[in-house]
Amino acid sequence: MKNDKALMNRAADNIRILTAAMVEKAKSGHPGGAMGGADFINVLYSEFLVYDPENPLWEGRDRFFLDPGHMSPMLYSVLSMAGKYTMEDLKQFRQWGSITPGHPEVDFMHGIENTSGPLGQGHTYAVGAAIAAKFLKARLGDVMNQTIYAYISDGGIQEEISQGAGRIAGHLGLDNLIMFYDSNDIQLSTECGDVTTENVAQKYEAWGWKVYTIDGNDVDQIREALTAAKAVSGQPVLIIGKTVMGKGCLRADGSSYEHDCGTHGAPLGGDAYINTIKNLNGDLENPFQIFPEVAEIYAKRREELKAIIAERYAAKAEWAKANPELAAKMDMWFAGKLPEINWDAIQQKANAATRVGSATVLGVLGEKVENMIVSSADLCNSDRTDGFLAKTHILKKGDFSGAFLQAGVSELTMACCCIGIALHGGVIAACGTFFVFSDYMKPALRMAALMELPVKFIWTHDAFRVGEDGPTHEPVEQEAQVRLLEKLKNHKGKNSMLVLRPADVEEATQAWKLAMENTSTPTGLIFSRQNVNNLPAGTDYKQAAKGAYIVESDENPDVIMIASGSEVSTLIAGAELLRKDGVKLRIVSVPSEGLFRSQSKEYQESIIPTGAKVFGLTAGLPFSMENLVGANGKVWGMESFGYSAPYKVLDEKLGFTAENVYKQVKAML
Repeated sequence: MKNDKALMNRAADNIRILTAAMVEKAKSGHPGGAMGGADFINVLYSEFLVYDPENPLWEGRDRFFLDPGHMSPMLYSVLSMAGKYTMEDLKQFRQWGSITPGHPEVDFMHGIENTSGPLGQGHTYAVGAAIAAKFLKARLGDVMNQTIYAYISDGGIQEEISQGAGRIAGHLGLDNLIMFYDSNDIQLSTECGDVTTENVAQKYEAWGWKVYTIDGNDVDQIREALTAAKAVSGQPVLIIGKTVMGKGCLRADGSSYEHDCGTHGAPLGGDAYINTIKNLNGDLENPFQIFPEVAEIYAKRREELKAIIAERYAAKAEWAKANPELAAKMDMWFAGKLPEINWDAIQQKANAATRVGSATVLGVLGEKVENMIVSSADLCNSDRTDGFLAKTHILKKGDFSGAFLQAGVSELTMACCCIGIALHGGVIAACGTFFVFSDYMKPALRMAALMELPVKFIWTHDAFRVGEDGPTHEPVEQEAQVRLLEKLKNHKGKNSMLVLRPADVEEATQAWKLAMENTSTPTGLIFSRQNVNNLPAGTDYKQAAKGAYIVESDENPDVIMIASGSEVSTLIAGAELLRKDGVKLRIVSVPSEGLFRSQSKEYQESIIPTGAKVFGLTAGLPFSMENLVGANGKVWGMESFGYSAPYKVLDEKLGFTAENVYKQVKAML
């Protein structure tokens, strides 16, 4: 439906009025950008975006990803017109317990497809969602024929992650991705001209995007650009909309308040707010309303969507009838269910590096899990995600039948693409790199945890035993940092991330089982570069599901020794020396403190009793294990960034040997 231009302008002004009123009532927020973007968001939702008003979880819907979360009033306003929010919801903007927080948080039932976090991440999620849509279409056909829309601002364009997102989207030819760049040339504290002179259009064209530059406040030009973008083949599309920051705003003295940093991040305030509402023909007594003529636009759109959706559902029903096996797979994939995997049948090579154990499991997943995409930041032959790649081929422009994303050297971009894949739904995402490079991924880890997304993060080269590469590549503080997310609770009161560092290849199998079965939070899997001796024969590896378990124990032990990963085998070697002196021991493997602390108090006491003498060994900071060791214990860990030398030399020099375990425990006793 092509609406009358004057009526569309009235609807955009309605969004501006609601935006200004929300920020004014909250006494907090960012009105200017949202008011400038009102024209685009109005055209998109009233004429282009295809979704089911009655079923927000419809798999084949178009998706809209907002990058600048501070422009949330714009999104909440247009979604109120679409029937997703009430005026009371808008009045509670930024208030305790409201469903309209300052930055949008993923809420599919209210039309919010992503949590808009640090600038640059939101549109990168859109790239991931476009990859997922292409991947699913290659397997399911036109039943997954959708468009992914993104909205980015000057700040998002400047964030470094936009370089990776632009490169990957262009390289893969994601012609199902359309991004609007709200180019208003104003930032929070200054004009864009003070910080950049780059030619954004040429930059995106160099990456392989189709670029249109328009007046972003002109309904006709927006409509024409979106229509043209939908017809582009083989390229993602960037629509550069030159918009007006604070469009329609007037100062207290009645002069124009447009193109001013002052409207970016603060309420308009006092007479400026009053003059602006009057200028936009709003009702100062009741600014929280949808004008009748605007409500009619969106009512007509709902009727249009009903007809469009009816056709789509009918086509899906015909497809399902003709392809019952595919239809069953589609239902299973979007329900987050796994196929049958015989974890007990996975054969591991004894005494190998746990990254090799991970590769073995990934090989099985590559055969069994058809809806899984694994990515690596140019390290697949070293982080051993090539175990999965051996069972498939890479995603390419024009060919999304593969299941491996070669992301290039771009850890943060890769992680955010995987978040977008997970947000789209129907696809399981995993990505790998060296553990020390998790530093590049921290913003994405936090957002994955906040959104409760089951992305699998694969980290190898887990400790100083990287050796000759030296301290720049030796993760020391990384484990403590990542494990903080094990302690942080999400909105449901659960640990916001599952972190697992397996002690040997058999425990690596169990770690992967836990990761694949975890559908409510991200999982971090930390694997060794070097070979690790298997735990003693008879070890009940399934107990790893409890986070900590007894590997071996003497009756009435004098000391309990705990560790995760490679250090467990070091404790076992040290135990041989200690037992010769008559010391009674218990050895506990703790792949996940978070899982362990979620067990019953009785179980926790049965493994590490309160008041017991406990010795902890960690290749990370002692801090990461102090809570487990307690007041009567001691932790031997790293107190430096490491050194460049063969890893066995480092073990000796840094005290990660059986002899030092013996020495430290004897000193405790």
